[in-house]
Amino acid sequence: MSAAPPALAAGPLPDDRKALLARVVEGLDSASLWWLSGFTAGLAQAAHPAPHLALLQGSAAAVAPAASAGERATVLYGSQTGNAKRAAEALVAELEGAGLAVRLARADTYATRELASERLLYLVISTQGEGDPPDDSIGFTEFLNGRRAPKLPDLKFAVLGLGDSSYADFCGISKRLDARLAELGATRLFDAGEADLDIDTVALPWRALALEQAKKTLKTAAPATGATVTPLRPAAASAPVYSHSAPFSAEVLANQPISGRNFKGPAFGQHGASDKQVRHIEFSLEGSGLTYLPGDALGFVHRNPDAVVEPVLDALSLDGNASLRIDGTERSLRDWLAGHRELTKLSRPFLAAHAAQAKASELNDLLAPGRNADFSALLGSHQLVDVLRRWPAEWEAESLLTALRPLAPRLYSIASSRARVGDEVHLTVDELRYTAHGSEHVGSASGFLANLAEGDHAPVYIETNDRFRVPADASRDILMVGPGTGVAPFRAFVQERAETGATGRNWLFFGTQHFNSGFLYQSEWQEALKRGELNRLDLAFSRDQAQKLYVQHRLRERGREVYDWLQSGAHFYVCGSIAMGKDVHAALQDIVIEHGALDSEAAHDYLTTLQTEGRYSRDVY
Repeated sequence: MSAAPPALAAGPLPDDRKALLARVVEGLDSASLWWLSGFTAGLAQAAHPAPHLALLQGSAAAVAPAASAGERATVLYGSQTGNAKRAAEALVAELEGAGLAVRLARADTYATRELASERLLYLVISTQGEGDPPDDSIGFTEFLNGRRAPKLPDLKFAVLGLGDSSYADFCGISKRLDARLAELGATRLFDAGEADLDIDTVALPWRALALEQAKKTLKTAAPATGATVTPLRPAAASAPVYSHSAPFSAEVLANQPISGRNFKGPAFGQHGASDKQVRHIEFSLEGSGLTYLPGDALGFVHRNPDAVVEPVLDALSLDGNASLRIDGTERSLRDWLAGHRELTKLSRPFLAAHAAQAKASELNDLLAPGRNADFSALLGSHQLVDVLRRWPAEWEAESLLTALRPLAPRLYSIASSRARVGDEVHLTVDELRYTAHGSEHVGSASGFLANLAEGDHAPVYIETNDRFRVPADASRDILMVGPGTGVAPFRAFVQERAETGATGRNWLFFGTQHFNSGFLYQSEWQEALKRGELNRLDLAFSRDQAQKLYVQHRLRERGREVYDWLQSGAHFYVCGSIAMGKDVHAALQDIVIEHGALDSEAAHDYLTTLQTEGRYSRDVY
């Protein structure tokens, strides 16, 4: 039986109930925990009404009057990095501000049996990679697309999709769920929103429509006269002091390479060769008040390096010093491009505008329906400058700025635990440099970070990730799969577990191309093994032998033990590229089939259950 966490040790429950409660709350996010606190408070009042419970009224734990499905809206969200969650919370705040009854639910905490009784549903969901659902929405998506999904003739709904138009299947999952709800007989209140990286451009008018429709559909909630049991959400927390719109200026404490440059490999198929270097960067958060947990990300409000900006100006023969006023703000063209426009990640809207400007039939053909594979290849192999050179066109500076997307912050998995490093935050950054289409290219954010020197400052903020956490039960074992810079959060995990005295075992699978030049944090892992902070380490160096060897191969080789760990309650984590994540998932499914004696469908259900329970978590990009 699992041990209860220290926070429960002094409670009045017997030990077996403490352990059971620890299992129940494990992996729940803050919204779910607040709901649970309100639910149990309501049960206590119903059983033994007590005057002191009245003190809870008006607080985050207060119990609100229940509203039936026909009298309230449900805002359901699926989020990978937190953007969809924030958009959903903003809608809930607006609905509550209008006096309407509403509940907020993350997709993996939503009881799908309740869908048939819903009357007003707002779905806010992000797309992961090429049209996939975020991890917290996999179960809900499968239910909605499956045979058990109910007919929904009484449901009114609207969908807000968040995506990235630098992917071919932009907002793919939200489009499919929008169509599926209509197919099940639900009434679409208005067209689905499809928000790009500049989310508010679409999200704000979508929320206005959602509020307008909710006012027409729902009754205004009456003031509370007594407490009853109902699902709750906490009072809106005050906004963090620092965010992507108001970042903290963090000092660079260290910036050093932790890999060699003595190897080359293919980059983007046949387009050229890569020459990458991984850097370990440390920042000070002293005085910021910023906190983080292992699994969170550090966001950067970066600038495009000169090596990215100047070739664009040259390709268009534009004067970088020319002053331009956009939306009431005046800057030089060079400053607009460096600090405020995407130059390395292409989007379908810009490419469509450029095809028209260049009268490029070839580019137009690549944008046509049914050419997603070719379009994805274009997005993955070309930066803006490559498109400008391949399909030349004349652009006026103001028109160019209007057509390009705003520069979006970048997120990097945090590679440290505050329990060990204090008011610091560490990153593991792959500095992207490669040759393609006859010229040298650099990454935007990684180039910015690589050029920071000790003593420099960078604008940063914390992006929380409640679904990528070490187990609340410190006795649980964990398996971590993190090739390349995907190992970053697992450095934080191992540090955290060591500093907090976790008794569960830690097993890391790490892979890269070459042992000599790419074994990140080699000495740290060796020391962790000696100290017992890391119990097992399996390595895969893909190019050090004739036959390529990847982390998924190591998983299959250790399949029996991997399955035994899972059966004993271990948590399984994956961090890295989307493609790697899919290969690891396939390997894991094969392991469950072979060693669990399950068929393909049962193995699929087994892994979905692990994800729903928060025991199989991915941070893939």
